[in-house]
Amino acid sequence: MTTAADSGHMARAIQLAKKGWYTARPNPRVGCVIVLAGEVVGEGWHQRAGGPHAEIVALKAAGDNTGGATAYVSLEPCNHHGRTPPCAEALITAGIARVVYGLADPHRVASGGIGKLEAAGITVDGPVLEQEARALNPGFVKRCQTGLPRVTLKLAASIDGRSAMASGESQWITGPAARSDVQRLRAENAAIITGIGTVLEDNPSLNVRETRAGLGVEELAEMQPLRVIVDSRLRITEDLNILQPPGAALVATAQSEGSVKGAEVCFLPDDGGKVDLFALLKELGRREYSDVLVEAGGKLAGVFLQQGLVDELIIYMAPKLLGSDGMPMAVLPFSAMSEALALEITDIRAVGNDWRITATPGGETCSQA
Repeated sequence: MTTAADSGHMARAIQLAKKGWYTARPNPRVGCVIVLAGEVVGEGWHQRAGGPHAEIVALKAAGDNTGGATAYVSLEPCNHHGRTPPCAEALITAGIARVVYGLADPHRVASGGIGKLEAAGITVDGPVLEQEARALNPGFVKRCQTGLPRVTLKLAASIDGRSAMASGESQWITGPAARSDVQRLRAENAAIITGIGTVLEDNPSLNVRETRAGLGVEELAEMQPLRVIVDSRLRITEDLNILQPPGAALVATAQSEGSVKGAEVCFLPDDGGKVDLFALLKELGRREYSDVLVEAGGKLAGVFLQQGLVDELIIYMAPKLLGSDGMPMAVLPFSAMSEALALEITDIRAVGNDWRITATPGGETCSQA
């Protein structure tokens, strides 16, 4: 049985977990609140991998006030020895009498905390605010369940759907506020995927440059997302910006051999002369990259969409008309209305003079409308 007070304390635990939004990866974002006799005696959140988990921080803050207390944790306490000891064991040792959790742990190794707590005589209730707790770690949940990271496709286009002029000129379609928002988006993701065409044409850095994204100067250097270049024929050269520090780069190729100074080369299966994108995502999942952002040209963006590899689209749309000769934001060679890819729009909001549209694939199809 749970109460309104339980929901209130869990809401606070979820709020605390968000403090690790940019730094907790590859671990999940977790918050914890410890309550004794109706009073909060300890709070904590997981800041970074290798550091203490939320429960340990909260227990330390509570000091001697843990005997008979209730612990509210946004994610089921872990039950394995990883970089740190099991949190379930720490809660038992501290004399916690009741644990309320937000989301059951989807990780097959770390799960089992509920059973361990109950076997020790601790009352366990949950899930509480499960949807909100899940929203803290959608990429982590997907990776645990499928082995694949959650993929967000970022697009920038004019209001007539063009990402560049026919010449390739594209700077700048969107305004400063939208570009600043992209900095935040990059900081949220563990890896950024782009194509060699974009790299050779624009020579981007694709790094996080603004501390306003939630990171201090030192954290900014440490938490740079991995830059992944899809380069089927291994055309990249070492002088390009995307290979320069801070941060690491990974070149994904369909070639069988080769090397690139300043980057790791990942040899992947050939898919019709191109890199097998599913195999690339599987490899990133194996490396514990839970959230991946695709910032690429229209061709690679279109392939990700056609192969059903995109979980969410974020489209920055500028109030401009680039004309019918401009390049499309995604190359989708559909010839019939029945082929149209339907989207479900989940959010629309103004960002400066531009609009940010958030959508997921799989809305009502045109043939059903």
